[in-house]
Amino acid sequence: MKFIIIRVNLKDGVSITERFVGNNLNLPILKNILIEADNNRIKLTATNLETAINFFVAGKVIEQGKLTVPAGVLLNLISNLTSDRLNLENKSGNKLEIKTDNYEALIQGSPTDEFPIVPKIKNQSEFIEIKAEIIKEALNQTLVAVQFSDLRPELNSILFDFTLDALKLAATDSFRLAEKIINQDQFNTNHKKGFKILIPLKTAQELPRIVKNEDVLKIYHDENQVLFKTEQVELLSRLTEGRFPDYEAIVPKKFNTEIVLNKQELINALKLAGIFGGKNSEVKLKIQENKKIVEITSSDQAIGDNNYILTAKIQGNLKEIIFNWRYLTDALKVINGEDVFLGINKENEPAEIKSPSDSSYFYILKPIVGP
Repeated sequence: MKFIIIRVNLKDGVSITERFVGNNLNLPILKNILIEADNNRIKLTATNLETAINFFVAGKVIEQGKLTVPAGVLLNLISNLTSDRLNLENKSGNKLEIKTDNYEALIQGSPTDEFPIVPKIKNQSEFIEIKAEIIKEALNQTLVAVQFSDLRPELNSILFDFTLDALKLAATDSFRLAEKIINQDQFNTNHKKGFKILIPLKTAQELPRIVKNEDVLKIYHDENQVLFKTEQVELLSRLTEGRFPDYEAIVPKKFNTEIVLNKQELINALKLAGIFGGKNSEVKLKIQENKKIVEITSSDQAIGDNNYILTAKIQGNLKEIIFNWRYLTDALKVINGEDVFLGINKENEPAEIKSPSDSSYFYILKPIVGP
């Protein structure tokens, strides 16, 4: 194997694939990246046995071949070089030589036959094709409602619920819930029937980081795996087993109290309230319909207290409700538009947060019930 490559392109590829290396004492080869040179394209592969990535980089291939080298060592080395062009060559003894005009290094690699075989999707005839920008926004809007759980592994995932009319993404940690609907005019597909799959949390977190907004993304799946594919990246992941909660029943259909606020002003108020929010991050919303104001308050005996008054459009008679200000702020950051709608029934029932002008997304948040 011998090729010439632009340093920054190789660095970008290695830095992305390095995030998918494994940390298995019984399989130290998982810490390596597989480098393959063929047809003036360099393929970088990494896997932790749960997910695998192929990242393609342009280069001038002089001799075809492949080799595996430690990902961390390779990334550290090329990150500290200053030359624009790198010459890489597979030397005897599974060594990778990296040369510039004034620098030379040999990295000890491993035989390629020790590297795990990356499985392939059985069904690559049916797919969803969508702009990466759309799926990135949908993932970012739903990921705010999930965190890792040892007790309920089915919650460590994003639900992809596909019908012929829409692709629905949902996530929950049982305290909050988010749902995003991507309508059929935003994607192409040749699927003839719907399906539901659970995308692992780590895969859903990494995908928005490794694809570009302008990419066209194809999504394939079979009974055990999902593949996200662009011209430059192939991300393969096992699916999460289990059944996603039937959350439709907890989504409010109507509200006793409806509030519309300026989103940025509410974010500012919550940030200030968070300083005094205490260890439970509590913030109280006092609602005064007759004055058309919402008072954001928080207090901590050791720090002090604060009040922030916001003008609002209010319909209803609920007097106050307590939220975790961090969870509420997470939703506001991913909601589109200048205003935000809060739909509330009782101080101990889930509230709905969404944009008044965007029906494709909502966020459900359980309030903190006082003593």
